[in-house]
Amino acid sequence: MKILLTGAAGQLGRELAPRLAQYGEVVGIDRAPSPAATSLQQDLGDAAAVERLLATARPALIVNAAAHTAVDRAEEERDQAFRLNAELPAWLARWARTNDAPLVHYSTDYVFSGDAARPYTEDDPAAPLNVYGESKLAGEQAVADSGCRHVTLRTSWVYSGHGHNFVLTMLRLARERDALEVVDDQVGRPTWARNLARVSSWAVERWRTGATGEALSGLYHYADGTAVSWYGFAEHIFRVGLSLGLIDRVPALSAVGTERFQQAATRPAYSVLDTSRIEQALNFRPAGVGESLEACLEGVRNDR
Repeated sequence: MKILLTGAAGQLGRELAPRLAQYGEVVGIDRAPSPAATSLQQDLGDAAAVERLLATARPALIVNAAAHTAVDRAEEERDQAFRLNAELPAWLARWARTNDAPLVHYSTDYVFSGDAARPYTEDDPAAPLNVYGESKLAGEQAVADSGCRHVTLRTSWVYSGHGHNFVLTMLRLARERDALEVVDDQVGRPTWARNLARVSSWAVERWRTGATGEALSGLYHYADGTAVSWYGFAEHIFRVGLSLGLIDRVPALSAVGTERFQQAATRPAYSVLDTSRIEQALNFRPAGVGESLEACLEGVRNDR
């Protein structure tokens, strides 16, 4: 079958492309070149262009990994954030419904306010604190309202061995500085993009084989299996990075509060996702942060 993959050049899209290729031809769409076999560069914020693309490609499956992910910049770029995070999913979902094509879509832990005392389930009320979270919530609601077959995966703190993310930033700063301050009052579940891509492919496999049919459609949480603060995650990164020779020393770390850094967007203090629904649906257990981070950074080392 033909598969349309948006955001194909991003850190998740790069992990999705080879996994989706086992099911058919992957048409990768992004503003930059992507590793997908068939790669097209296009502005996904143009409704007419997206309609033409869908009419031409006529995909049997749509995987939407495109997003405006610059959380702070979204505060000033509200229209752009809503165009990519809310309107694009609505366009894709409407086409998917009309043409009976399932859709995989991604959302975020930032749809929550962060004042919970336990991991958030899919049924907990959303109350985003920033424009990014608002726009992603609008996108997931548009997908659900369309009536198309879909799996929307809320995830958190995504990282990979390429692109811009916390892991690679920490390794770079460790080479440049003797001391670092890292926030210790925000807690979440870091997620390796490859694990998120793996879970996505399992959902596609269920659709492809007809094993669960409509029963799989809906909203799910997926994140790797360890909750930590950014400070705790940094400790993991430096320990693994040092053992793999990616850094020569560990900088002196100081735990600080969120107020230490001036940021445009407010972040939730606690955005740990409960993943039991997707675990039961697909019969698996998420990998922990240690093993996932080590596998990711082994890939970084091997690519040097």
